[in-house]
Amino acid sequence: MVWASEDETRAFAAQLASHPAIAQAFIELHGELGAGKTTVVRHLLRALGVQGRIKSPTYAVVEPYEVEGLAIWHFDFYRFTDPREWEDAGFRDIFAGPGLKLAEWAQNAAGLLPPADLVVRIDMQPDGSRHVALKAQTPLGRELLQ
Repeated sequence: MVWASEDETRAFAAQLASHPAIAQAFIELHGELGAGKTTVVRHLLRALGVQGRIKSPTYAVVEPYEVEGLAIWHFDFYRFTDPREWEDAGFRDIFAGPGLKLAEWAQNAAGLLPPADLVVRIDMQPDGSRHVALKAQTPLGRELLQ
């Protein structure tokens, strides 16, 4: 699909947020710096009811949120380089538990992450639009795309 504007990004996020299966999903977001990964996450979190500041977890690696009993974990593995940090930070327990997990730069934690339910690939186009490819990798991911 093509997102010609941020309104289309917001509409996609709202549609995804309306699906009950989102509460247990693991979604990876891929794309270059500035492609709009964090923008998608922000719109998704807003659509799920998160209030207040939503910041990128680039330096913290993870930002937790909770809304109406739904645990949400936003990961940014851009600066992730030490696999020992995975265990030390308790990420294994987070991924084993309930809730929505969103991960940017997941390739930097390859081999540690479980398979994502849904992979969102965002590529910037010269005209400022975004080409978006969605790939369901699990039954839950296929359910989210329906």
